[in-house]
Amino acid sequence: MESYRTVQGTAEAELEDRRSRFIAQLSFADTEEKALAFLEAVRAKHKTAAHNVYAYVLREGARMRYSDDGEPQKTSGLPTLEAIRHAGVVDCIIVTTRYFGGTLLGTGGLVRAYGGAAALALQKARVVTMQVVVPGVWRVSYAQYEQALRILEECGARLDDTRFEADVALHFCMLAVLTAPGDKTKKKKKICKNTKGFSHFWRIYKIVGLFSGFPALWG
Repeated sequence: MESYRTVQGTAEAELEDRRSRFIAQLSFADTEEKALAFLEAVRAKHKTAAHNVYAYVLREGARMRYSDDGEPQKTSGLPTLEAIRHAGVVDCIIVTTRYFGGTLLGTGGLVRAYGGAAALALQKARVVTMQVVVPGVWRVSYAQYEQALRILEECGARLDDTRFEADVALHFCMLAVLTAPGDKTKKKKKICKNTKGFSHFWRIYKIVGLFSGFPALWG
């Protein structure tokens, strides 16, 4: 699994061309339900607009949708979708509202206006990089506790909770970057060497392989 880029919150930008107003409204949406809810909210806000064109890209299932909403085919929804794809973001919807100014813009004019408005909204948006993490629980003896903490720190894991019972349960999260089983970097060699004697650690390691140079211990 890799990191990915998305938007945080909402953003809005407006472009005017020959008295037609193009208002691009952007929002984070990681499900189709959220994307369509945002679309309906924009439609309700701009009931008198000539068009409410939209496009969205979802990370899950690599799903992409767009609508020209009455504009000539592929002159509005597709340029909006291409703006999102060009920005390299997912889990994002853009709805561009057009208030007609009385002058026909032609095919090329519409493509530039809708694509340009979407690009402006993306420029205003806060783009963030998301990194997929996996949770884990590592049970070690009290004698192994300090060593386990050092290993987790070296692997870049975040320790969320520690429970001291018959043994020590370390609840953590770490980046889910899968590496090939045969990867033999110096860092991995060092970590593997330091984990000798951790029977549970090695049993899980043999099943799931390495995550960021460290066996994934699923809770």
